[in-house]
Formats: sequence, structure tokens, C-alpha cells
Amino acid sequence: MRTVRGLESFRPEGVASAVALGAFDGIHLGHRAILGTAVAQARQEKLQAVACTFDRHPMEVLQPDRAPMPITTLQERLELIGETGIDTTVVIPFTQAVAAVEANAFVQDVLVQTLKAREIVVGFNHRFGRGARGDTRLLESLADPLGFRAHIVPALMVDGVAVSSSEIRGALQRGDLPGAARLLGRHYSIRGAVVRGAGRGRTLGFPTANVNTDRPLGLPVGVYVCQITIGTSQHRAVVNVGVRPTFGENELAVEAHVIDFSGDLYNEGVKLTFLRRLREERKFPSIDALRQQIALDVAAARQGP
Repeated sequence: MRTVRGLESFRPEGVASAVALGAFDGIHLGHRAILGTAVAQARQEKLQAVACTFDRHPMEVLQPDRAPMPITTLQERLELIGETGIDTTVVIPFTQAVAAVEANAFVQDVLVQTLKAREIVVGFNHRFGRGARGDTRLLESLADPLGFRAHIVPALMVDGVAVSSSEIRGALQRGDLPGAARLLGRHYSIRGAVVRGAGRGRTLGFPTANVNTDRPLGLPVGVYVCQITIGTSQHRAVVNVGVRPTFGENELAVEAHVIDFSGDLYNEGVKLTFLRRLREERKFPSIDALRQQIALDVAAARQGP
């Protein structure tokens, strides 16, 4: 997949486009339906399949105090979009100037004239343009005059719930990893770099890798079973997300004990894929009690998915 940063860098390569438009945070099942529709239309009409998205999330610019926690970084978003068959993703830097563009002008100048859209695909609740005044009805009303076809993808229901980024954030904040995975279509994951910690895990007999994550985790404190990806290898891990109350600390840390692994991980980039939540974080009466519980956590992590 080709990635184009900024509209001024886009070259249509002589082919009109089927454009999927959205913030696409998380690339959940609903987003995949939108992107998949654009790909299907592109293949059918012999067009270029284009995803048009933004960096940063519009709310980060317009209402930073209310901006949602990101489910994916931009890099993760691009990788996941690439898996859907999209040919080109155009990333528009979202600024106050972009926010001020009227909805009609955005469709005409950006989507039709610059991206050469002949098919435009959005989700049922997508809004765009100044003051978010653009909606699906406006898009459909502009289709004939501007020479494109509008495709509105309806809400995708999973277990009676409409798939959305906000529903996924809610599931993550509750520690409901299975619920989040059903809406995402995959397990929730996060990336980071291993940094030096206090080294207490090694003295307990369970050395840990302190992971400095690339964005807020979005999960409640607790102990989780994860798959950790180190380079091209994957291992099962027990991950504590919390403040280590047994040691009287109060700074949030993400510590991974990689099962059956030996080696130096400092400064390594890793990916944590969260499979299930084992328990809440709690303060233990002694170091021995903590050591015994970690052993039970490791035994539990060895079993099941």
C-alpha cells in the first residue's frame, strides 16, 4: 500500500478513485466494512482504492479536553488499512484550517477534484466539514451534481451492539478484553520499548520487562495474560498493569514477565497483545505472598488461549 502524507503530495496515477473516508481509529469490524466496500467498488469499476484519513483525530484539535483515547497509533492504523486491500492511503494533517473547510467544499475540492473520487464510501454516522455539518444526507445530495456515487455503510451489529470506537474504548476501560476483541475483529494490542526498572522482578524469581508504551493503555490496573512479540518471535507473558502497591509505589507501570524466556530485552521494541485479564492488582501482606501469587499467575497463563 502506498501512503501519501498531505493532499499536495497525492498523484492519482491517471486513475479515478473509490474513496473510503473516516478517522478509522482502531480499524474495527465496522471500519473494515467501509474499507472493504471501497476496495470492492474499485475492483468492479477498475478504479484506485483510496482511504482518506486524518492525523490527528479531529477532537484532539477541536476539543482536546474531550479527545478520545486512541485505540491505535497512526502507524498501526496504516498497517491495518493496508491489510484490507486499499491501494493508497492519504493522511490529511488535521488543523484548524482543515476544520474550517465547509462540508460542500470538502467533498468537491478534496474528494472529487483532488482525490478523483467516483465512488465515496462512509459509515452511516460519519460527519465532516466545518462544524461537522456534513452528513450522509448531504453526501448523497451532492452525488449527482458532482458526478460520484455515494455508498453509506450501515451499522455493523455484533452481539446486539453497534460496532464503534467508543464501544471498544468502553470495553477496554472495563477490562472486557473478549468484548473488545469481538468488536475489533482481533485482540487488542499495544507497542512499546523496554526500559530499565527497579529490577525487583528478578529478585522475586520472575524477571520483568518494563514496557514504555507508545500511547495510553486504556485498560484498568490488573494482571493480564498477553502474547509478547519480540522481533519475529512470540512468547506467552504475564503482564502487570499498575502501581505496585506491595512496594508502596504510585506510578503506573507496565511490567511483563516473559514465560520461558532468557535474554536481555532492554531497548527492544515489543508488541503486547492482550488475551485475557487474570485478576485485579492488589497489595500483598508480604513479598513471599506476592511471589506465590505470581507463580499462580504464570501457571494460569500457561493454560488456555
